[in-house]
Amino acid sequence: MEPFTHAFTSLALARAGGRRLPRFGTAMLVVSGLAPDLDYASYFGGAGAFMRFHRTVLHSITGSAVMACAVAGAFCILDRSMPPKKKQSQTTAPLAFAAAFAVCAVGAAGHMLLDLASGVGVQLLWPFRAHWTAWNLINDLDLWTLLVLIVGLLLPLLFTLVNEEVGVTKKGPGGSRAAIVTLALLAAYFGARANLHSRAIDLLLSREYHGRIALSAAAFPAPSAPFSWRGIAETDNTMEQVDVPLGPGDEFDSDRSVTLFKPEDSPALAAGERSAAARKFMLYAKVPFARVQPLEAGYRVEVRDLRFADGDDEPANIFVRVDFNSGMQITHQGFFFASSPND
Repeated sequence: MEPFTHAFTSLALARAGGRRLPRFGTAMLVVSGLAPDLDYASYFGGAGAFMRFHRTVLHSITGSAVMACAVAGAFCILDRSMPPKKKQSQTTAPLAFAAAFAVCAVGAAGHMLLDLASGVGVQLLWPFRAHWTAWNLINDLDLWTLLVLIVGLLLPLLFTLVNEEVGVTKKGPGGSRAAIVTLALLAAYFGARANLHSRAIDLLLSREYHGRIALSAAAFPAPSAPFSWRGIAETDNTMEQVDVPLGPGDEFDSDRSVTLFKPEDSPALAAGERSAAARKFMLYAKVPFARVQPLEAGYRVEVRDLRFADGDDEPANIFVRVDFNSGMQITHQGFFFASSPND
């Protein structure tokens, strides 16, 4: 999920907490809600580093706990170095680490939930298990999620301005109820998306594709409309790509699928799939699809992830390439961004 949605979610959580938050509560929620995306810096290390570190170390349960501890400790130090101004008769207790950690844990959990719902998912159990968990409910940039958050945060400010204009005195914490309603609407929206995703999978599995029976299926949110999904159905010898419209009055036509034929079994394909790079990629890819290309003095095996549409330039769209000589020995293997393939 892009950073603006994470930041607005943290602000909504802070406003929902209201006066119950400790000192620096809002700042801690925002920092802990954005800090996991520091692993995006791995992009500059190339596709292999990005696949290994992005949404893994700082997005895992272990990494998030360590990060929350670090952010909480930093704010505790800040609290002691910048004591709040108070009257002589008042005493203010320093920020407790337990309270700071609890706030930072909420911010990190909010970030993790958004990333579970969007994009490639996260490695929750890193470093103990290299397994990606993804709900495939929304895209990294989901305009409906962003709109709900923006409206939920701005409406209380608008009402405050109107009340001040007409001379009404406002009581109680501003925007707390609106923030709770906003978070509840987000939860309901994700629930509705989960229902649509399940319907898309069931629809894909219920049809034949040019006379071929679907053995498995996957569905991914389309960026164009909230009721549109990109469907992938696997048959015995093909991968079928098809749009799955679920809006009122829409009809699903499985015969309009784009057919990709699986490569025939060959020594080059088997060797490519056994390579170290391909095995790592198989842990990352949701719908791996291999191609074998003869070279002048050998073969090239490429494995891509069909969850990404053709022309999708996002950094997460990575593929693996393995080159062999005529003796089936690996001459080169590596990972590449689909947006800038290295030939």
